[in-house]
Parts: sequence; C-alpha cells; structure tokens
Amino acid sequence: MNPLFRGALLLLACCSGLAGAQLSSPLGTAPASKPSSESGSGTTPAVPHVAGQGPGVHSPLSPFAPLAARADVVAWSVLTDIKTKIQNRRIVPVYTPAVAALNQKTQRLQGFMVPLGPGEQQRHFLLASVPPTCSFCTPGGPESMVEVRTREPVKYSLNAVVVEGKFHVLQDDPYGLYYRITEAVGVN
Repeated sequence: MNPLFRGALLLLACCSGLAGAQLSSPLGTAPASKPSSESGSGTTPAVPHVAGQGPGVHSPLSPFAPLAARADVVAWSVLTDIKTKIQNRRIVPVYTPAVAALNQKTQRLQGFMVPLGPGEQQRHFLLASVPPTCSFCTPGGPESMVEVRTREPVKYSLNAVVVEGKFHVLQDDPYGLYYRITEAVGVN
C-alpha cells in the first residue's frame, strides 16, 4: 500500500473516531434533527461534525475530563455562537453583540493548551474549548480557539488551564483567527 495513502487512512480513522462524541461542557448539545417541509417524514438528519470547523467535540475516549462550568470565565458557548459570511472571497466571522462587548476588556478563559512551540513553559499557545485528540487535527474551528500571548510563561499542562488578559475580537486576522488574549497570566 502506498505510504501516503496509508497515512491519509490513519488520519481519517483518527478524526472519524470523533463520531458520536459529545460537545465539551459548557457548550451544550445541538439538536439531532430539524423540521423540514421538503421531506416526507418532517425531519432531516443533523449535519455531522466536520473536523476543523464548529465548536469542537470532546471525544468520549479522551482521558481528560470536559471543562467544568465556572462563573468566573467567559463560556465557550458565547464565543462559538457566531455566524460566518463570504466577503471578498474570504470567510469572515459575524460576531454577536455579546462577543463584540468582550473586545479590548480584561477577560478570563478556561481551556486546553495547544502549544505552538516546544518546552515546558509556554508564552504563545492556543487555548481550545476541547482537548486535542489527534496531533494532526485541530480540536475545532477558529471560534473554538483563542491565541494566547502571555506576560510570564505558563507551565504546559494536558489538563484545563485558566488565563486572564486583554481580550481581542479579531476582524480580519491574516491567519484566520477570531480571538486573541494578550498580556495574559495563568490563573488557578
């Protein structure tokens, strides 16, 4: 078997292992079907999750617990509740008033670290709503990740972490990011 084809099959198997997974707390769940006037049964099947878009899913096989609900952090359900539109041949986010109100203010976020470089101490990383389940797959779409730049290094952890810093709602990021926190510090 061609090694490239074998690698693609492994990647597909890894990512498809998310089928049936639940959304990580406190995101909630999506309805299983919606009414449709076009089908004879009155319902249409839900659109399956596609890797790399949407709020992300917490694999039932994950050794890490889903995020516990906390009143002192911005809920991922707020950040992932956005729409997108096509503008100048690009997909751009359309933020809700609740998300727009967070811009340029100090916020706390809880999530899972996705390091962008080697080392036990991280100054630049992504914070994701769900833990990564595959080294080749993003845990969700851009609405489920926040770029974090810290004042002081934060110790890498596989478990959930909390950071606090100046929150930025990005309008036209060249990397396709929707959110960033700068001047962040780790919080217990």
